[in-house]
Amino acid sequence: MRKRGYHHGNLRQALVEAALDLIEAKGPTGFTLSEAAKQAGVTPAAVYRHFEGREDLIAEAARQGYEIFADVMQYAYDKGQPSALAAFEATGRAYLAFARKYPGHYIAMFESGISVNRTPELAAVSSKARGVLERAAAELSQHIPPEKRPPAAMFSAHIWALSHGVVELFARNSPGTQSPFPPEDLLESGIGIYLRGLGLIDPDM
Repeated sequence: MRKRGYHHGNLRQALVEAALDLIEAKGPTGFTLSEAAKQAGVTPAAVYRHFEGREDLIAEAARQGYEIFADVMQYAYDKGQPSALAAFEATGRAYLAFARKYPGHYIAMFESGISVNRTPELAAVSSKARGVLERAAAELSQHIPPEKRPPAAMFSAHIWALSHGVVELFARNSPGTQSPFPPEDLLESGIGIYLRGLGLIDPDM
């Protein structure tokens, strides 16, 4: 649970923090601006000095989430260097780690229906986050013969989709989707199978 209330000049962020708590508890469409205001300790009228509506508030939560996400992905990528393989695998694991640690941001980013093109700022930071994985894929692709090399954007999109699927089905406590394997193991083995298929990992590993 985040800190309640706000100090002078920090109302906008207090409302974002309140929204993140409500998103985690009720989903992105399960609360009103009045509830966010009450949780932040202000009147509903105060919200409209900063946000036109609930979607604007969620979009700001998503933007901040993408900022964190991009930093988490970049840190994972850097930590895996100088090995292109280690850097790439680390970015996949970072996706799962982010979803676990920042569920409110994750929901605002990927489950709220808010388009990443809603604002230029949101579009830019989401592109920055995707760019980390695409760069890791491009570097790793250099080890594949050109005639067998998938486009880096496709390569990274496959891993993004695999990571997202593991998170949605098995790391969010969704009813009826429990796995006999930890999400981390599912993701690790899935990425391994994919990379072996591209000849990037020894088939015996």
